[in-house]
Amino acid sequence: MKIFKDFYFEAAHRLPYVPAAHKCSRLHGHNYKVRIEVEGELITGLDWVCDFSMIEVIADVIKEQVDHRYLNEINGLENPTAEIIALWILAIARLMIHNISCVTVWETEDCGAIAT
Repeated sequence: MKIFKDFYFEAAHRLPYVPAAHKCSRLHGHNYKVRIEVEGELITGLDWVCDFSMIEVIADVIKEQVDHRYLNEINGLENPTAEIIALWILAIARLMIHNISCVTVWETEDCGAIAT
């Protein structure tokens, strides 16, 4: 069984390793959407995989670090591609809930990355 919770944050970034002519080399921002998925068996007596409020705690921790920030200044996000952001969030999330199955990050409504 899998459950998920979505949350949002807004942040600015630039991609330092793309050619200077690439549009993402310039400072710009996104309204990010993040989905954290937890996979496991139903907990006997509770009949859930995980309390959604535990995922919300993770979302709050992440948002405190990235919402309305310049991502390039955050340790681990010096090259803040969607892929790197998803991996970064996954690493933090798994410190709090061990059975996180994946993190999905949308940069726009039709593109993003999934870290497993």
